[in-house]
Amino acid sequence: MSAADSKSIAIIGGGITGLTAAWRLHRAGYRVTVFEKNPTVGGVIRTTEQDGWLIEGGPTTLPQTPEIAALLTELGLENQRMTSSPAANTRFIVRDGHLIPAPAAFASLLTSPLFSISARLRIFRELLMRPRVRATDTSLANFFAAHFGREFLDYGLDPFVAGIYAGNPEKLSARYAFPRLWQLERTHGSLLRGFRTEARARLTRGETGSPPPLLSFAHGLQTLPNALAAALPSGSIRTDTVVTNIISNRPWKIISKHHDEVETSEFDAIILALPASGLAELVFGTLGERTLATLDHQPHPPVSSLFLGFKRDQVAHSLDGFGALIPAREHRNLLGIHFSSSLFPGRAPAGHVALTVFAGGARQPETARLTTARLLARVLPDLRELLGVSGEPVFVHHTFWPKAIPQYNLGHERFLEPLTRCENQHPGLFIGGNARDGISVPECLKSGTELARKTAEFLQKSPGKNRNF
Repeated sequence: MSAADSKSIAIIGGGITGLTAAWRLHRAGYRVTVFEKNPTVGGVIRTTEQDGWLIEGGPTTLPQTPEIAALLTELGLENQRMTSSPAANTRFIVRDGHLIPAPAAFASLLTSPLFSISARLRIFRELLMRPRVRATDTSLANFFAAHFGREFLDYGLDPFVAGIYAGNPEKLSARYAFPRLWQLERTHGSLLRGFRTEARARLTRGETGSPPPLLSFAHGLQTLPNALAAALPSGSIRTDTVVTNIISNRPWKIISKHHDEVETSEFDAIILALPASGLAELVFGTLGERTLATLDHQPHPPVSSLFLGFKRDQVAHSLDGFGALIPAREHRNLLGIHFSSSLFPGRAPAGHVALTVFAGGARQPETARLTTARLLARVLPDLRELLGVSGEPVFVHHTFWPKAIPQYNLGHERFLEPLTRCENQHPGLFIGGNARDGISVPECLKSGTELARKTAEFLQKSPGKNRNF
């Protein structure tokens, strides 16, 4: 038995971060146990198939990066992946009630009817901006307006922030919510110059200039967490299991509850791959101390995902794109619309189309909390005006996320500091996931890999001997 085989690791949280960490560590020879309070793994990745419709309740696509391509090959999913329709490269933004294609390149930015002539001329001033190292953080709105002006903020940044964070750019931190932009300003000054430099570097590496197609699977995105779970040894995942106490190391003790059965398990290391609310609930020791309780205050606005099926002739719009994003200035009841059946085949029965409508977020949290019937009545008038929808949907599926997406708002460091302090106080405990490492699926995959690397390094006591992850 190798040294790795004799070491056991607990992963608390069976979302994509925890599953990735567990799988990486299992491949390196460690014994892993995943604790997940829900009946199934996958976290916010949730696919439902019903009556010929395929519904994504959370994330809908994966980017086609070399890291993700390698992961799919390792999991044996390479032949199951699907690439998006070429039309998915087009994203619309609503202005004055019309869907206008979002600029996809510098030339189209200069000619796009989405922006006024004066706003477009401001681009040339942005190109002259010099590198800047800011002493303090600033809101994403202030950061972006300083580069491009208010109109680009309202009709360029704001709708994309709604689509990514369901957040408010006036509150989001430039440094933490969009670290890439923050770094580009430090190194290039002009964000546009930075983007062009990155594009030239990609071409030098032999990569194509156009973005690659997006990815999914015939049975939806939940195929990925299901494959990660299936790759682990039988009995490695304990669903419907709540961790009630974590007791200090040498060895670590975890007290968990599965239905009415309480169990104590011992481990050499622990990975916490929970959302902020789950981290806040964890009890350390036997005296009821919630070491990470302050994370309960990290904002997570509610979001409703409303999957709507229509007959093809009920929707006038050609649906020739990824979807439409709605700026706050348009005063609509929607954050955005995905043209779900246009992205991949098999999302709707023949002769039908599927739309996924997102509502709520930081912009209109009360809308997200509406019942299905009331939410449908709220959004249908917008769909009729924007897409030419007629009649009632023939299929409806409502997914409600009461705490949807963590907001990396100004002051976000106050939620990062307790995580670092907790790790420093408890050697052998490692924390990652969307509360800390980014909110997208690729960022969570990367977080899981990094958690596995750190844990193996700790257990081996020799950084030079740890496996590649």
